[in-house]
Amino acid sequence: MTPTSSHVPFATQLSNVYLSILALFCFKLFVKISLNLLTYFYIVRGNRKEAARISAEFYDYGQNHTFLKGHNVNVLTIDHVTPLHEACLGDHVACARALIDAGANVNASTIDGVTPLFNACTVGSMACTEILLENGAKPQSLVYQPSPIHEATSKGHYGCVEALVTWGADVDMEIPHLGTALYTACVCQKLECARKLLREGANVQKGKSLDSPLHVAAEKDCTAVVTLLLDFGADINARNTEFLRPVDVAPPSSITEGFLLLYEATPRLLSQVCRQCIRNCVGRDRLHLLSHLPLPNRLRSYLQYQ
Repeated sequence: MTPTSSHVPFATQLSNVYLSILALFCFKLFVKISLNLLTYFYIVRGNRKEAARISAEFYDYGQNHTFLKGHNVNVLTIDHVTPLHEACLGDHVACARALIDAGANVNASTIDGVTPLFNACTVGSMACTEILLENGAKPQSLVYQPSPIHEATSKGHYGCVEALVTWGADVDMEIPHLGTALYTACVCQKLECARKLLREGANVQKGKSLDSPLHVAAEKDCTAVVTLLLDFGADINARNTEFLRPVDVAPPSSITEGFLLLYEATPRLLSQVCRQCIRNCVGRDRLHLLSHLPLPNRLRSYLQYQ
């Protein structure tokens, strides 16, 4: 004879209830994780409409679109990569904007210290870079974390460098294994990025330890960068950790070596010395005010290296 529920011990009945609740919870959790991953996939692919459709259809959030608000937009992979990281890496500007509007953390960091801003600078997405900065992204990373300005400079993404500097990135920040952003520009021979950094007041002598930007530019036999650095007052007699001058590290019989030897024997123009003296007196933090000085346009442009 089959026992009725009244003959089943109360503890057993209670246990069955708990097991049913646990099973239901696990099922709902599985569904939620699956939908999050599906939406994450569409965000990575740049399909914001499909992501929104999933949230409205399966979560029944209607016109509020709260699926794209709060913690959901900050869902993490095992490496702490967020949808905003992927949107910026793929240069999906509309997706990045939607995620930020929904509350995505613009300063989210992966386990390697990579931020969405760093990803935007990696691919040269000026639009994503500006959106992030306008919404509170920190333009400056910590010393031992991947640096957006170094990344943008190494890839020659001038627009990203300009945006970072405008929003307060330190042009003289030195990373132990990379040096300054200017040093990185010289290593990678990115002339326009180096010019931008120097115009914004980057220290022409500060490189990597005692190795100056001029040292590495000479070693790379990049005469254009060497000329630029000398125009901004680089010390041709500076010595590195091996007590060598820039001309000593230039490839023998190279164009750069010949140029440096000629430069050593040629007196500097008084106009160049005066320009550097004025810029030094103005100071890096006030160089942007040069354009407002009541001076002839030609003189004002000269002071700004334009």
